[in-house]
Amino acid sequence: MLDNAHAAQEPIWIYPKDDPQWKEAIIKEFKINSVIAQILVSRGFTTLEEIHDYLYAKLPDLCDPFLLSEMQIAVDRVCKAIVDGETILIYGDNDVDGMTGTALLTEFFQDLGTPVLFYVSNPGTPRDRLIVEALEYALQNQCKLLITVDCGITAALEIAKVVAEHVDVIITDHHEPTDKIPHCIATLNPKLVNSAYPNRELTGVGVAFKLAHAITNHLVAEGKIPPKKIDLKRYLDLVALGTVADMGALLGENRILVRYGLRQLRKTKRIGLLKLVSVCDVDPNSISTFIIASKIAPRLNSLGRINEPKKGVQLLLVRNSATAEKLAIELDLNNIERQKIERTMSVDVDNIINAHPEILKHKAIIMHSDRWHPGVIAILSTRFAKHYNRPTVMMSVENGIGKGSLRSIPEFRLLPVLKECSELLMNFGGHDFAAGLTIKEENIEAFRLKFIQIAETTLSDSDVRTKLPLDAAIRFDELTFDFMESMRLLEPYGNENPQPILYCEAKQAWPPKILSKMHLKLYLEQDDENEGRILEGVAFGKARQSVFLRKKDLALRVAFTPQIDTHQGSSIQLMIRNFMIL
Repeated sequence: MLDNAHAAQEPIWIYPKDDPQWKEAIIKEFKINSVIAQILVSRGFTTLEEIHDYLYAKLPDLCDPFLLSEMQIAVDRVCKAIVDGETILIYGDNDVDGMTGTALLTEFFQDLGTPVLFYVSNPGTPRDRLIVEALEYALQNQCKLLITVDCGITAALEIAKVVAEHVDVIITDHHEPTDKIPHCIATLNPKLVNSAYPNRELTGVGVAFKLAHAITNHLVAEGKIPPKKIDLKRYLDLVALGTVADMGALLGENRILVRYGLRQLRKTKRIGLLKLVSVCDVDPNSISTFIIASKIAPRLNSLGRINEPKKGVQLLLVRNSATAEKLAIELDLNNIERQKIERTMSVDVDNIINAHPEILKHKAIIMHSDRWHPGVIAILSTRFAKHYNRPTVMMSVENGIGKGSLRSIPEFRLLPVLKECSELLMNFGGHDFAAGLTIKEENIEAFRLKFIQIAETTLSDSDVRTKLPLDAAIRFDELTFDFMESMRLLEPYGNENPQPILYCEAKQAWPPKILSKMHLKLYLEQDDENEGRILEGVAFGKARQSVFLRKKDLALRVAFTPQIDTHQGSSIQLMIRNFMIL
């Protein structure tokens, strides 16, 4: 896709905010590197307390779970089920966030000795059957309490059917509520209107963890279990996995959960996870947010896209080594199949854009096809929204019904737009920048015209230009191993807390080298102060620009993220995000 003739324009460089006094105050207070201090200035921190919490917050700084409205009601109902020996049914969404949250609550109740079952919907299940199909399972197994994970907030009609059969429902979810909140025992969602919970950005597995946390605190306070009966830290590997996979903002409480969750992941005793990590050819000690997002989560997600997501929960809970290995291999094969489907669809989309370049003249991209797999359209919409920096809707049509996945940019919130188009939609839900919808095929064209018209009137030309936010200027003599160690203070990286992008001016020591026909390796040096030190940088996908760089001593401004390369000893290498010739 990156070689498409209509590739995105060069990005607008956004230079760092300059505030010398504030930067000096940060250096003085925290005794940190001046470049790190500048990064914190650029990231918009305004108080020393904010910075302290960002850099040093620990598990005791997590929010009180009872700040979630209706938590006490939920805990009371769960504790009644525990006392009465009721079987609890956990009903989870079929993505990694839902799988990890489902596994967490299932294991938690198992650890308490409470009868528990789980149910995860299969991909392609009709919307009006979601949760209702779990009702049939609940009734078959005499479950009188159903707890949703990462879903339910927009399913008022479906949950009403469950409640009508005398099954109590507790919703745990993090998606934006619609106008009609389901009528049930309790709804746990940090995005509820007038919610007092400090962290609106909890993911589904995060809310599930909060429920487990609150139940534990209540049972310990009541003397029902000893304080050491439940070790909540054991579940943080699942919280980290689900939070990163669902692109939860890695600030505030999520940052604490993921930071400690990564530590737990690196020493996890979950046989299934260890087998999956082995299949990914990853050293457990090196697991990072990047490894989760690029290797582990896609394999789990492949089940929710094209196969049986319940196997993902089984993998996270399994205690038999042979079964774990079989499941891990199956996940890997599923992921390979998902990649094949994705490649075929990507080529199809590229061909459509090449044949109809007018698609990119608008400030939003909306495409549909009856050839696309409904489980993979979310990957395509994410990729195209990022590449073209436009709100993007990809729809798979089957039997007259379109299933759509939407991704957007910071300047264009999706949910208000979907509400404005609601008369054309069967239903919709999600977040402001990642949502889903279903629509009758005959309404797709009217929806496309209306969505594009809203985008055209809302967005400016600069809004749909890709932005390259720069965090700090740096010189080569500052790029040391000590500095790289200081950068670790800013980890874990992820959504809302990306790897810093630094920039400098340098000249080419000699012309670049083309790697794998697509990428460029640059050899850069600075002035006399650093004479003799050449840093190598790799610019992915920039091979076509080599023709402009065939000149020694050519001056460049380079935006990059520094990394430690350990292939031949240890050296600092630049991952070049962009460059301009001076």
